[in-house]
Amino acid sequence: MSDAGAITVLLRRLSAGEREAHAALLPLVYADLRRIAARHLAGERAGHTLSPTALVHEAWLRLSTETALAPEDRRAFFAIAARRMRQILVDHARRRDAAKRGGGERAEVTLSGLADDGGDRIDILALDQALERLEAADPRKAQVVELRYFAGIEMTDIADLLGVSRATAQRDWEVARAFLLDALA
Repeated sequence: MSDAGAITVLLRRLSAGEREAHAALLPLVYADLRRIAARHLAGERAGHTLSPTALVHEAWLRLSTETALAPEDRRAFFAIAARRMRQILVDHARRRDAAKRGGGERAEVTLSGLADDGGDRIDILALDQALERLEAADPRKAQVVELRYFAGIEMTDIADLLGVSRATAQRDWEVARAFLLDALA
């Protein structure tokens, strides 16, 4: 059985209540989780205190304690994991800002993948707020951003995961990008 098939089987066992499936799942997903974590942290400012390894471990702890976690396949699992990592980064930025009491240094990420030039840096908390507004207006478009920008999932896989055509997923991405760039301008 391929790793993808084994992951799906373990996820189904996990959603059926078999807690021991967690231990078997981690070695199969660790490299992909670390890749997603590195992608999240690639745009962070220099001197960021979270490493990809620490981000994976924190996300794994959160995922393993969620009783409602029941992704149907590996793509859904990685989408959920990417969302948890984003939440961890936002929580981390909020704690740092609270500790500094607005000392002027905010957590930033690059717009790589959102903006055409990809070089602009933006406040991660502003990005999170813009994503929350997008999610309130159109949850599917927000999902497309999470899957594409944060998890690095290909558009064809996003379309399959969301049950839409590739063209619809691509349009959602284009509209969501424009929304976020406008909100962050």
